[in-house]
Amino acid sequence: MKSNPSSPCGFTLLEVLVSLAIFAMAAVILAASYVNTLTAFDAAARQQGRQQDLQLVRAMLLAEPDRKIVEEGGELVLPDDRRVRWAAEVAPTSVADLFNISLHCEFTGGSRAAWTQDASLMLLRPTWSESEAREKLRADSRTKLREGRKQ
Repeated sequence: MKSNPSSPCGFTLLEVLVSLAIFAMAAVILAASYVNTLTAFDAAARQQGRQQDLQLVRAMLLAEPDRKIVEEGGELVLPDDRRVRWAAEVAPTSVADLFNISLHCEFTGGSRAAWTQDASLMLLRPTWSESEAREKLRADSRTKLREGRKQ
């Protein structure tokens, strides 16, 4: 069989250019998706590290038996040569021996960027209560319980 010289046997230059343009667009979309995935992974790792740092400060706060030391605040050395300066406001609640703590932390140092975090905690700490205030709150609670039983 003889080939027909008038019918082309390959792709035209325009077809090749269009296919290359489509391939380039697909490659750009895939690369952008990959970069977004890496960025999201890095942000999640940073957030997890921040949560661990904040948990260390909370654990230190929970272990402190003296209310005055908590109200003064302080500084704590964290792993990887990082530091946290923290301050807390302690406020009694209407429940005996229960305190609301507003915690402000400033984290610095190490390879991470400096950041701040505010947190609010409820802490049951009988050693922080003043005896007169505790007895008054308990008497008020007993009165409310008696009134509730009568109704």
